[in-house]
Amino acid sequence: MFRPWQVSPLARARAQVLLRARAGGSYGWARSAASEANSQQPAAESRQDSQYRDTVLLPNSRFPVQLPGRLQPETELETQQKCGFLELYSWQRQRKTKQEFCLHDGPPYANGDPHVGHALNKILKDITNRFYVMRGYKVHYVPGWDCHGLPIELKALSEVKGAENLSPMQIRQKAREFAERAIEKQKSAFIRWGVMADWANCYCTFDPKYEANQLRVFYKMYDKGFIYQDYKPVFWSPSTKTALAEAELEYNEQHVSRSVYIKFPLLKSPPKLTSVIDGSSPASVLVWTTQPWTVPANQAVCYMPDSAYSIVKCTTTGEHFILAADRVESTAAVLDTQFEVVSTCKGVDLADGSCAHPTIHGRGSPLLPANHVTMSKGTGLVHTAPAHGMEDYSVASHHQLPTDCLVDEGGFFTEAAGPKLQNKNVLEEGNEAVIQMLRAAGSLLKEEKYVHSYPYDWRTKKPIIIRASKQWFVNTANVKAAAQEAVKKVKVIPTSAVNRMLEMLDRRTFWCISRQRCWGVPIPVFYQKNTGECLINSETVTDVIKIVEQQGTDAWWTLPIEKLLSKEAAGGQDVLDYVKGQDVLDIWFDSGTSWSHVLEGSEQRADTYLEGKDQLGGWFQSSLLTSVATRKKAPYKTLVVHGFTLGEKGEKMSKSIGNVVDPDVVINGGEDHSKDPPYGADVLRWWVAESNVFAEVLIGPVVLNAARDDINKLRNTLRFMLGNMAGFNPETDSIPPSEMYIVDQYMLHLLQDYGNKVTEAYKEYDYSKVVRLLQTFCSRNLSNFYFTMIKDRLYCEEEKDPKRRSCQTVLAEALDIVVRSFAPILPHLAEEVFQHLPYKKDSEGVFRTGWIKASPAWKKPGIEEAIEGACAMRDSFLGSISGKNALEYEVIIVIEPGLLFELMEALQAEETSSVSQLNEIMMASQTTLLSELPKETPADANIIKGNFLINMEGGFIREDSSYKVIAQPIAKAKCPRCRRYTADSSSTPCPRCLKVIAGKGST
Repeated sequence: MFRPWQVSPLARARAQVLLRARAGGSYGWARSAASEANSQQPAAESRQDSQYRDTVLLPNSRFPVQLPGRLQPETELETQQKCGFLELYSWQRQRKTKQEFCLHDGPPYANGDPHVGHALNKILKDITNRFYVMRGYKVHYVPGWDCHGLPIELKALSEVKGAENLSPMQIRQKAREFAERAIEKQKSAFIRWGVMADWANCYCTFDPKYEANQLRVFYKMYDKGFIYQDYKPVFWSPSTKTALAEAELEYNEQHVSRSVYIKFPLLKSPPKLTSVIDGSSPASVLVWTTQPWTVPANQAVCYMPDSAYSIVKCTTTGEHFILAADRVESTAAVLDTQFEVVSTCKGVDLADGSCAHPTIHGRGSPLLPANHVTMSKGTGLVHTAPAHGMEDYSVASHHQLPTDCLVDEGGFFTEAAGPKLQNKNVLEEGNEAVIQMLRAAGSLLKEEKYVHSYPYDWRTKKPIIIRASKQWFVNTANVKAAAQEAVKKVKVIPTSAVNRMLEMLDRRTFWCISRQRCWGVPIPVFYQKNTGECLINSETVTDVIKIVEQQGTDAWWTLPIEKLLSKEAAGGQDVLDYVKGQDVLDIWFDSGTSWSHVLEGSEQRADTYLEGKDQLGGWFQSSLLTSVATRKKAPYKTLVVHGFTLGEKGEKMSKSIGNVVDPDVVINGGEDHSKDPPYGADVLRWWVAESNVFAEVLIGPVVLNAARDDINKLRNTLRFMLGNMAGFNPETDSIPPSEMYIVDQYMLHLLQDYGNKVTEAYKEYDYSKVVRLLQTFCSRNLSNFYFTMIKDRLYCEEEKDPKRRSCQTVLAEALDIVVRSFAPILPHLAEEVFQHLPYKKDSEGVFRTGWIKASPAWKKPGIEEAIEGACAMRDSFLGSISGKNALEYEVIIVIEPGLLFELMEALQAEETSSVSQLNEIMMASQTTLLSELPKETPADANIIKGNFLINMEGGFIREDSSYKVIAQPIAKAKCPRCRRYTADSSSTPCPRCLKVIAGKGST
């Protein structure tokens, strides 16, 4: 037998300091905790004839493992009512704390039913807010809706016959009513999902005070020179007759254009090429365009100065053409001919040349340098129509070319385009007419279909054009640098998103903020009737803002001009000489000024904006630009950017495909519950939390079933803890950590570590990591490890035995920490668990009682080494009897003298025991701890050898110890009560059980 004095005094002292704990304990009831919790006391049922049945303390709880069918959504609704979900936001706002957390709600668009994209966004926000509420912060979260704009107007008018005959005020009224209905639908859904807010006090962009604040921001930007009016090309939607911002476009990758190759005959040969082009044969520049309808507006042909160009001779016709040297072969192939290169020159050599307009007799088009010309397709020479291209307009401005637009708001050629084109749609018959004109003039060399990405109106799903018109713009070039610097000071999650936002800002030189509609906030500008000169100053805007604040923007349409514009504001001029502007502000400007209305305090700065990745070019950016322009700072400290929702195979959701997921059907089930079962809101919330939301988020039946199964597994774990705390009161029955079993102390140690990691994951908005930590802890550390070991103590010891109270204390702490850790994600389940606690009957619930309360004192050095060392030996033992019942064996552990032996001796003081802590961990019926092999060890004994490295105090204590494990069948009988092989007879309980039955359980 090993003697304590054989261990060095230093090793012994360290072990005793690290592992001061009570000895004792046992193991039994080998069935897994999960299966036990999932049954209706199967152990008791299998022992119905046993006279010892009533002496075993099996789990007892009314908390259900599953809530099948309608029970899940019904229970959630009851929980919301009982636990005051609707009152929680107001309750926490009344806290007396200086700690505040502000999440500014990006307003969803009030134009339809709630969908899974809403669910993803709102639930992510709610998880965040609930986490901060539990941590004691006063959360500021005001839900809002984006209520103006073309999409709402179109949907509202689609419900009305004769909509084209409605007055502006009738259109505004219809649009408002439509938006209000959509808001109520969405609000009801958000409440049902458990989203915490003061739902009676939300913000809407059509609120008069909101509109007034928006106009204040508009004028500040105008006064600082960031907003101006100009005539220039903008994205234009003929289908809705309004300008569009880039954020309002979507691109059709399969759009088919009628591309053409055109020749522009040289009128004046470039001086440097006169020796090559002598006029003896026709010479032309070759141009390719996908938009033939823009050719009548041509004012120039552009070349790249530094690129190489070739003068070629067509072997078929003998004509000479000029085109980029890199495009000679490909162009000849397209035209089904051969080109003979006569000469090569630089682009700069084309300077001062000009060519004839291909459809308008007598008009010339100069050859001009431009850096936007590319060599990747076409001919390297670009037809330039200033009214229909951003770069074209820049060239025209630089060279003072005409920028007249020949296309009206509906996309039809105007009278100025000539009788052959007037009133023809430029994207349809007008395009065909231009092609025919090119053909008749002998200018058309080739027409072919060209499939490419083309911008469409995001709502009508119809192609747009670029069209010059008089609009209001934000000069983002002037605020861009400051905005980019502001973004660099913002924490962006994921970090990859910040570069994308900076790139989008870099490409944005101006922002068209005027729209030709009536459902929106009017641009507060008056125009002189005769000159068209605009009138806007601090007096005119202040007067309008006062009226809007009281009456809303309807007043702009209902009041006569003399009520809106005073003679003083008009500089003494007759106000009747002016008319009200008819443009409204872009909805991105609408929502982008929300910080000025919603955010509180002098800072008016949110801790977090959390939206989808499309808002990098939308709300995130418009909020940034308006804030930086007026206040020189971003309105947010952190940006959290999530992906879009897709079908579970990664495909877009579509009614035609049949993969659209309706959140209401997810919660309440569809018409056929076998096909669309009711999952409840917590399954929807779990789906959000477990997903990698920083990429695309998949959802479908398989995903939802998996989420439900995950929650049911969690319920199993929770039920085991609830069931084994019947008759236990933490306030009176808890055991101090210093008096606990070492394995119980180890669990507190793990709980403290779990609490820290979960808290950090929440702080980083990494909710999928929270879910992974939760699942790993519940499955590996609780169900598969701890529950399996302590079941004998829980079921077979006397009810109030300190050994039993020790693990009940840990279960109470574990339940509290686990429930609080998932409460922000699964608030309904968390509150349901608290309602089933066998103690704290009048609890205030989870969210009013704070965050995880793991004590730093639980983290003890040496605990891990002791338990993990024992577990390593247990694994060796179980591996040697694979597939057999461990209780039918006794195990002999042989460890050479040293620290590992001392640690194991702290778990089992006596040489052989069936009730020690070490035996409980080993899962055998009896364990023997020795320092050397017994002399009577059989020669054929299966001896498993292993090593365990002890590394404590940062490497200060380091010892690599070897051990041997021998498993052999135990000679004792199976106890009819605890089912361990510790009895002298199968008809008589073991000594421990006899004491418990007699009411003399060990203390």
